[in-house]
Amino acid sequence: VKKFPRDDASKPCHLTAFMGYKAGMTHIVRDVDKPGSKQHKKEAVEAVTVIETPPMVVVGVVGYVRTPRGLRSLTTVWAKHLSDEFRRRLYKNWYKSKSKKAFTKYTKEESDKAKNSDKELERIKKYCEVVRVIAHTQMSKVNIGQKKAHVMEIQVNGGSPKDKVEFASKLFEQSVPVKSIFNQNEMIDICGVTKGHGYKGVTSRWHTTKLPRKTHRGLRKVGCIGSWHPAKVAWSVPRAGQKGYFHRTEVNKKIYRIGDAAKKADGSIEHKNATTEFDLTEKSITPMGGFPHYGSVMEDFVMIKGCCVGVKKRVITLRKTLLAQTSRSAVEEITLKFVDTSSKFGHGRFQTADEKSKFLGVLKKDIVQQAAK
Repeated sequence: VKKFPRDDASKPCHLTAFMGYKAGMTHIVRDVDKPGSKQHKKEAVEAVTVIETPPMVVVGVVGYVRTPRGLRSLTTVWAKHLSDEFRRRLYKNWYKSKSKKAFTKYTKEESDKAKNSDKELERIKKYCEVVRVIAHTQMSKVNIGQKKAHVMEIQVNGGSPKDKVEFASKLFEQSVPVKSIFNQNEMIDICGVTKGHGYKGVTSRWHTTKLPRKTHRGLRKVGCIGSWHPAKVAWSVPRAGQKGYFHRTEVNKKIYRIGDAAKKADGSIEHKNATTEFDLTEKSITPMGGFPHYGSVMEDFVMIKGCCVGVKKRVITLRKTLLAQTSRSAVEEITLKFVDTSSKFGHGRFQTADEKSKFLGVLKKDIVQQAAK
C-alpha cells in the first residue's frame, strides 16, 4: 500500500486496511434506489466478487517520524508470542532450515526484561506522528495450499499519537475481524496484482493492428518503430515484453455485504450467510461444487460490486477510501434480494443440494448407497 487515508485526530482510533483472498464471482439481485432515474425501484442484476477475509492477527507496532525526505521508522515493538505462520514468512525455506530461531532471542530478552518494550512504546508516543501495526493473515483458516502468512503494515488513524500506541498495543496477539474495519455500503479501494500472461508480443500486449497477410517475416509486428533520427526508439512505441502481473489499485468498490463465517468457533457449520430477507432459503455463499479453482468459503467474507484484480486465491488488500464519498452511488443503501449460489462450473440450475435432490428424486446411486449400508 503506497498511501493510507489522511489522518483526522478528532476521530477515534481505527485501522485503515485489511487483507483477504479472492474466491470468485457470482451475481445478485437488488432493488435500485435512485429517485429520478428510470431504474428507480426496479430490480437490477449485478456481478459481485467474493473475497474471503479471515481475521488478521496483530504482532507488532512501528512508529514513524516525519523528515524532510519523508517518513523514517523510529522503532518497532513486537508481540511476545509469534505464530509459526508468521515466522515462516521470514524464511526462504522453512522446511530445510535447521534452527528456526527467528525471534527466539527477542522473546528471551523480553522475558528476562533485558529488552524493555514499554520504553520503546514510550519513545513512539513521544516522537512519532505516524503509527502502524504489523498484522498477518491466518493461513490455517483458508484453503489455498499455503502455510506462509502474508504480512502488512496497517496505519492507525484517529486520536493522538499516545492514543494510537495504546490502541495498537492492546491489539497485540489479538484477532481483528474485517467487520471492525469496514461496514456495508462503504466505498473501498482494492490493491492487488493482476493476472500474469508472461512474455507477449505487440499484438497481444498493446493491441496493435496486424499487418497484411502477405507481409514478409511475420505480421504480428509494428511496421515502423521510428525514424532514422533521433537514432533511438521512443518510449511510446509498442514493443514485446511482460504482460500482466502488475501491481494495480482500483478505487471506489462498493461493499454489498460483509458475511459471517459459516464455520463457527465450536466447529459447527451454519449455512446461512447468503440468505436475504426476500429469499429465505438457508444457503451459504459457496456455490454448488465450490468456487472454481478455490473451493469453499468457510470464513468471514466481503462481497464487493463488480470485478477486482488478480486470479483466484490471490491476496487482495482492502483499503479505506482516500476521498470523501458524496456521489449517489456511494451513499445509496444496498438491500440484497437474492444471491446466486448455483454451480459456477457449467450452467448451474439449482441453488442448493436440497433443491437438486427434490427435483431429481431418488437416484440409482442413492439406492446403491442404501444397499451398501
